Amino acid sequence: METRKPLKEETIQHYLNKYPLLSKASDGEEVFWSNPGYTPEHRPETEALTLTDIKEAEERLHRFAPYLSVVFPETRPTNGIIESPLLEIPDFQMAITDIEDLSHPGKWLLKCDSHLPISGSIKARGGIYEVLKHAEELALQNQLITRDENYAKFAEEPFTQFFSQYSIAVGSTGNLGMSIGIMSAKLGFNVTVHMSSDAQEWKKNLLRSKGVEVIEYHADYSLAVEEGRKQAELDERCYFIDDENSTTLFLGYSVAALRLKKQLEEQGIPVDQDHPLFVYLPCGVGGGPGGVGYGLKVLFKENVHCFFAEPVQSPCMLIGMMTGLHEEVSVFDFGLTNDTAADGLAVGRPSGFVGKFMEPYLSGIYTITDGELFRLLRHISDSEKQSLEPSALAGAAGPSRLLKTTEGAGYLNKHHLVEKIEKATHILWATGGSMVPDEVMANYYQMGSRS
Repeated sequence: METRKPLKEETIQHYLNKYPLLSKASDGEEVFWSNPGYTPEHRPETEALTLTDIKEAEERLHRFAPYLSVVFPETRPTNGIIESPLLEIPDFQMAITDIEDLSHPGKWLLKCDSHLPISGSIKARGGIYEVLKHAEELALQNQLITRDENYAKFAEEPFTQFFSQYSIAVGSTGNLGMSIGIMSAKLGFNVTVHMSSDAQEWKKNLLRSKGVEVIEYHADYSLAVEEGRKQAELDERCYFIDDENSTTLFLGYSVAALRLKKQLEEQGIPVDQDHPLFVYLPCGVGGGPGGVGYGLKVLFKENVHCFFAEPVQSPCMLIGMMTGLHEEVSVFDFGLTNDTAADGLAVGRPSGFVGKFMEPYLSGIYTITDGELFRLLRHISDSEKQSLEPSALAGAAGPSRLLKTTEGAGYLNKHHLVEKIEKATHILWATGGSMVPDEVMANYYQMGSRS
């Protein structure tokens, strides 16, 4: 169900005629799009969001680390820092390169945001960060704490009592709602998650077990967000976390770049003119991959190449960026269903903020079928013993799409990367999976066996 007016038929036909690739995408075919707006020489320091802003976000997370250590024991090994491993995956790489007959595959790594503590997905970065920022602002405004004090105090009863006077609302397909619901409830906020029909039942049940109010809609993500926004407008003490437009979420996600840079250095993996870095990011509304991708461009500039990955029935960012219509266009306008097993990516209308912001920085977007997601899920389980949800496997198709498609080859040629590809590093960004119940994961695996 869409609340905005659909595009006129003649407008749709105009774009289908103008962009043959869009015509293929509207038929549900897998496509690879090289972004014509990508400008390697465009410098992020000219933007409203800078490296200083990203470092400020990281410092805020450091201030909250003592608190997170107290209330979430799983963060104690990292002293309250929410971070995920960066793993080499040679057996998976070998399996896929053999199947796809890939030459010059470079080095493949898995960024395991699937195993981020607290909520087990990439949304643990931005979602938890925005909740903590809001809590800090309220506490500072009401003289409950100063920035110089130990933030472990946030776990004490005066703080939870204070936050119980306030509410937080969010619309979600699942993972963002998980991170915001778990974090908000732990702090003491009254929290409501407006969930679309795509959200998995186990995610709703888990949230309710944490004291979160879950409101379900027999409609897609856009309506859930709209209803969450309306609720917040009716209550001056209700803070709405806007996945479509939040620069705070965006900055929370971007902190990943600082952490990744350190991990690459620790593993002795160079990123420079002769050693390009390719990063493949599953994309729903765009905030998570946009924030991560932008942070990486700030640090590595023209030496990093970021690609978004979307389901064939939910390529909202692809359509929004290709047409230039951004949030004014929906996958439904082009006859697609937004129906995918990759629930975290089941978004019909993209974030206009992210699409416009990332236009000079994003290298491209490709789409992937559910069948391919399940096949990759089975392969990574067999080869590396990694349990990931279907959404998280969208990035795993990236190297083969870049190296085997005509459009991917065109991108490599255009940016003089062909001779450097043997020394390249490819990072597959795993966005969720560790909290999936065993029986659900077993069913995912069986789907991979049948695909």
